[in-house]
Order: sequence, then structure tokens, then C-alpha cells
Amino acid sequence: MTIQEAQETVDRWINTTGIRYFNELTNTAILMEEVGEVARIMSRRYGEQSFKKSDEAVDLGGEMADVLFVLICLANQTGINLTEALEKNLVKKSIRDADRHRNNEKLK
Repeated sequence: MTIQEAQETVDRWINTTGIRYFNELTNTAILMEEVGEVARIMSRRYGEQSFKKSDEAVDLGGEMADVLFVLICLANQTGINLTEALEKNLVKKSIRDADRHRNNEKLK
């Protein structure tokens, strides 16, 4: 699935099963909640925190998909073509960071 197809698929789902988009502020708050859930798993799986019994079966991929879903909702609501935005962002990073990481002693 391309990013554009994902945007179209989410839009169809929202307008049928989801009935309508939550407003942008609500979706921003939901996005922060979902990112927090990913952070919680990461801190336990790869960091120093231990899992609670109720967290042991949590699916990291599913939580990341929740983040992506809400981000796509916000892009659709605000008229952002995520394919174009990502392409522009990669160009910017390629120019700005052309030597930055190569010269970073911490990465050697």
C-alpha cells in the first residue's frame, strides 16, 4: 500500500465505519495518547523499565499502526499529501545532513 493509498483507505473508513473525522484538536490529543503508548512499550522492551503484567502482551506494531492511522487522519483533515510532504522532507534532510552524521564521532 502506498502512502496515498493509505490516505484514501483511511478516508473511506472514516466516512463509512467511523461516520466522520473527530476534529483536528481531538485527533491531535489522540495522536499524543497513541505516541505515549508506543513510548511505554519501547521503554519497557528496550529501556530499563519492567513490564506490568497487563502490558506483557501488547503489540508494538499495532500501536505504531495506531499512530500512523491518526497521523493520516490529521493529514487528510488538513489537506496534507503525505507522499509529497515526505519527499520534500527527505530532500531537506539530505541537503542539511549531507555530512552531519558522517562527521559525528558518536556514530563511529
